[in-house]
Amino acid sequence: MNKIGIIAKLDKPEAIKVGQNIVEWLGKRKIELYLDAEFGNILGQGKGYSRDKLTSLVELIIVLGGDGTMLSVARTVGEKKIPILGINLGGLGFLTAIKINEIYPVLEKVIKDDFETEERMMLSVQIHKDGKKTSTYSVLNDVVIKGTLARLINLEARINKEYVTTYRADGLIISTPTGSTAYSLSAGGPILYPTIHSIIVAPICPFTLTNRPVVIPDWMTVEVLIKPGQRDVLLTLDGQVDVQLGGGDIIEVKRSDACLYLVKCPGKSYFDILRERLMWGGK
Repeated sequence: MNKIGIIAKLDKPEAIKVGQNIVEWLGKRKIELYLDAEFGNILGQGKGYSRDKLTSLVELIIVLGGDGTMLSVARTVGEKKIPILGINLGGLGFLTAIKINEIYPVLEKVIKDDFETEERMMLSVQIHKDGKKTSTYSVLNDVVIKGTLARLINLEARINKEYVTTYRADGLIISTPTGSTAYSLSAGGPILYPTIHSIIVAPICPFTLTNRPVVIPDWMTVEVLIKPGQRDVLLTLDGQVDVQLGGGDIIEVKRSDACLYLVKCPGKSYFDILRERLMWGGK
């Protein structure tokens, strides 16, 4: 592993400090480093790179920040299959699972190509307006359709073209297993092991209390029709990208061809992370 990129959340002073230490540590080992533009400027390391350009130059990316930073990087990486090493600098951090005191033992293995990755499925989201596809997005965590006002909206759901139900609810979450510990969990959805190939469909505060979250296999396609007459409806992707919707719009969600490849922390299982992040009781 000779070409490594580093992307940092710059509003965290700790990220800059830790990033600088990593740059020095990797530099001493003759690793070719590529820093995102703003981070490179802060460190005075000369030319930085846009994230799109950076992902075309490196063999691995180190992300310093939280899950939000990781989500944005995942969408940028797309189908390039670049391993990502996420370092947790506070917060829950289900994606950035490696803690500060674990950085250098993991990096020792990384530069020797002695590491494992874990594949995480992503979703492809297509928006149809007036019968025409207008835009396509990739999502790692979840797709959320929600009213912008404090009132119910009507969403007609179909799975593989088969009518399921019309939700009267505050909204609807369509989630990957990775996203099962995010908004979907707050809406009463299940925790799925992150490498399971499934999709969660979870209503948000449904009017009909028997409308519960369902889990479907990843080869199925979910279509959601914003019923005519609906206004003030917002589509939010990974909690970071917003698209305004209106009556008659259709959102199509299916498994993406892209996957995220997370570097695993040796000796730490997913259940270790769950216990730590969700503060489950010990033995």
